[in-house]
Amino acid sequence: MKGLYALTAFAPLIAAIIAGFFGRRIGRKNSHRVTIGGVALSFLLSCYAFTHVVLGDAPVFDESLYTWLVSGDIRFEVGFLVDKLTVLMMLVVTFVSLMVHIYTIGYMHDDPGYSRFFSYISLFTFSMLMLVMSNNFLQLFFGWEAVGTVSYLLIGFWYKKETAIFANMKAFLVNRVGDFGFLLGIAAVVMYTNSLHYADAFAAAPALVGETMNIVGSAEWQVLTVVCILLFIGAMGKSAQAPLHVWLPDSMEGPTPISALIHAATMVTAGIFMVARMSPLFELSETALSFVLIIGAFTAFFMGLIGMVQNDIKRVVAYSTLSQLGYMTVALGVSAYSAAIFHLMTHAFFKALLFLAAGSVIIAMHHEQDIRKMGGLWKKMPITWVTSLIGSLALIGFPFFSGFYSKDLIIESVHASGIPGAHIAYWAVFGGVFVTAFYSFRLFFLVFHGKPWDQHAYDHAHETEPVVTWPLILLAIPSVVIGGLTVSTVVFGDYFDGVIVVDATRDVIAEVATHFHGAVAFALHGFVTPVFFMAMAGLITAAVFYLIAPGIPAFLDSKLGILRRILENKYGFDDFNQAIFARGSLGLGRQLWQKGDVALIDGALVNGSAKGVGALAGIARHLQSGMLFHYAFAMIIGLLAMLSWFLFV
Repeated sequence: MKGLYALTAFAPLIAAIIAGFFGRRIGRKNSHRVTIGGVALSFLLSCYAFTHVVLGDAPVFDESLYTWLVSGDIRFEVGFLVDKLTVLMMLVVTFVSLMVHIYTIGYMHDDPGYSRFFSYISLFTFSMLMLVMSNNFLQLFFGWEAVGTVSYLLIGFWYKKETAIFANMKAFLVNRVGDFGFLLGIAAVVMYTNSLHYADAFAAAPALVGETMNIVGSAEWQVLTVVCILLFIGAMGKSAQAPLHVWLPDSMEGPTPISALIHAATMVTAGIFMVARMSPLFELSETALSFVLIIGAFTAFFMGLIGMVQNDIKRVVAYSTLSQLGYMTVALGVSAYSAAIFHLMTHAFFKALLFLAAGSVIIAMHHEQDIRKMGGLWKKMPITWVTSLIGSLALIGFPFFSGFYSKDLIIESVHASGIPGAHIAYWAVFGGVFVTAFYSFRLFFLVFHGKPWDQHAYDHAHETEPVVTWPLILLAIPSVVIGGLTVSTVVFGDYFDGVIVVDATRDVIAEVATHFHGAVAFALHGFVTPVFFMAMAGLITAAVFYLIAPGIPAFLDSKLGILRRILENKYGFDDFNQAIFARGSLGLGRQLWQKGDVALIDGALVNGSAKGVGALAGIARHLQSGMLFHYAFAMIIGLLAMLSWFLFV
């Protein structure tokens, strides 16, 4: 199995190298063929691994492939841990990536960087597989940084576009903040457990309960609390949790396929996966769990509010992603790890669907992205319309759709939790239901219904080609059925036994399970819950505002314009970062350049030395007059000076 797992991870890397280095020689068609073939092979092997591990009940694979370095007792290795959590992530990553690869053929058809783009997205797939398959912190960090690097390349793929370059630099810098905390967390794990291997670190963790460390002053901090919070800071950057969320909306400057692949379905869920994998550590610190819970609750509700006033079709979906990542983080905070991973899985399908559907609309509207300039497209684009409706219903948690099972489970789990902060978090995620339904169907109604804003663009709009619509259809299927088919096993069954650790005193899933009587009964009961009525209230409000009485939003703007401006200004996060960090860093750099580089280094040291030598030479050259009697006089003076030294000194 070692060779099979290695081939699963490295097949996309080999394809990326071929397309990247030899794309011009093999041509555009062969570039997409080889990369799609590599990802398709990884998907098929992931399916085999899933059947082997889950259906075949095979033992957990935890082996090293390569030893890079040995320092004392610490081994730096490349190795794989393949268990039920791993194979689930492998399936999600490879399936969504395969759909995006196929979709890209149509979306990037006329782009001059065609082969380069396929190379990048295939390289991303390899990086993500290395992350989720790792059995040690070294390889985890490698995958973590690799997906960040490829994300940087893809956000700025159109490198001649100034806003794209700004966005990829913003993503890079913000993630460096999170990654600094993440690296410190890994260092702390090594310091206190003397190992980079997951199994060794988890086995040593219980002995660290009660142990403290001194950071600043005389205050003592719980070691495990510090370790977990530092690791979660890494997740805050990668999974875009406030205040490190600011990079994700701007990342929409990249091509739409990478919005689906990286910033909706896979990379941004790496932090959620990491915390679930680290459950043996997080379960030993209630303080760290409360920290995770509050950050997730804030992100889930307040980032959703910003989505209500966005007009760029991709940015609406991007803020939806921020909000849904907040829901997953809230689940982690109440120890409902299985519910978090379950929502990660269902969300990957319907959010990738929504992004790709948005791309289909953008193609049809000749790259227009303002939803206020659309309307009535359901007649022109029936496949995109139906699949968008399916994705929207799954997103708002409509009963029987996949998002219903995962989202309602998170809300019920928070309601059942007694961890500090759970009460506030419950009202945040409950209120977020209305917000999600409102912005989802605001987008849906403005794009597909109502009166067309631009009659000329509407007349020329048409359904996109099959290479674009087939991935939408294939993603729509799991968006409907995957939740109901798997909830009993993944969340309430023994799927994660031995993989995820939950303290018995905080096992909210076990409490929710007492009210679970099957997927169908759960969905039927969903029609009479407060959560369903909140979702319907959001949907109906959107219909009234944008279909029945479109004058209401303008009236509310005139009365509550300040609230809209606050939301459009994104609570001032960008302004704060720009003023304090960006301008502050530029100001500091300018002062260091002027006072240090120009004045001290160039002025005093480099140019000063040159000027000093020049001045000394200007004086010394007067001694070289070329007159013989001058030199004779100088020799006599020198001889007298020497005689005086010997006689008197």
